[in-house]
Amino acid sequence: MAGSSFTEGRAADAARRARPPATRPAAVVAAAALVAVVAMLGAACAPEPTVPGKLQVQYSLLSAANGLDPSVPPAGANDPGCRSRTHPVPVILVHGTFANQALNWSTLSPLLKNDGYCVFTFNYGGPVLGMLYGFGDIRTSAAELSTFVDRVRSWTGAKEVDLVGHSQGGLLPRYYLNFLGGAPKVRNLVGLAPSNHGTTFHGMVTLSQKTGVSGLIDSLLAPICPACVQQQTGSELMRQMSSVPDTVPGVRYTVIASRYDEIVTPYESQFLTGRNVRNITIQDICPLNYDGHAGLAFDRQALREVMNALSPSTARSVPCTFIPFDFGG
Repeated sequence: MAGSSFTEGRAADAARRARPPATRPAAVVAAAALVAVVAMLGAACAPEPTVPGKLQVQYSLLSAANGLDPSVPPAGANDPGCRSRTHPVPVILVHGTFANQALNWSTLSPLLKNDGYCVFTFNYGGPVLGMLYGFGDIRTSAAELSTFVDRVRSWTGAKEVDLVGHSQGGLLPRYYLNFLGGAPKVRNLVGLAPSNHGTTFHGMVTLSQKTGVSGLIDSLLAPICPACVQQQTGSELMRQMSSVPDTVPGVRYTVIASRYDEIVTPYESQFLTGRNVRNITIQDICPLNYDGHAGLAFDRQALREVMNALSPSTARSVPCTFIPFDFGG
């Protein structure tokens, strides 16, 4: 019996050694994946190291939390006494729909200021709920932009300004240039995910138009957000915009789009046709960049292209690194 037990024990040990390793529980694998994702998010969205005498720049949608008070401009903006020998043309940042000056430009404003630009921001088309702007009629908002451009030119003594806009903020300046006589006062227009030719919103706008329900939807939406209706493909405003060329002589245009844009669709509709136009798909520069519509305003690669457009003689690239969807980085 003893010999039999010994033999059975050795056989059991051999069987255990021959057995394949146990697979890790799914919860462990999921936790490890979550840790990896959080680590990548942290690396992508970490603020730039603080440099003495410079403003902190955070490439993250989380920096938009600084925009809870729309009356306070973003860091680096709205110094009427600003003068720059390096970049004598002041830059006006034009926010998008459902945004405000501080929320939309909490990253780009200090970035430009650190590079020696005079930066200016304002709110238009609102407010709604006390803090969100960009809802009002686009023609009226374009007139507000016109007033602000003249104010900045008066403050700085500059003959021209550069305009940088996000979403509606890329379309609205084109109305100013084409219909309000703004062209002689503008050197550059840079659009981040601009709604230049409207949006189908993944075909839902087109479907509503074909099924005859768009009139009802627009009648409910227009009193709250006229700009939302006007940015739809085929709207009356879009028909007016398409009645003239995309561009005007004397202004340089840059469009920066993401193929993952979930708001202005199809994303190619953001691109312009004409002279002095550069259309950029950010994934052509970095395939690892998954930013969508909102994230481009906080995206180091997209914002580098903004700065390259404003100052082509100092253009440079940034390393291609993973950037998560619509989170900036």
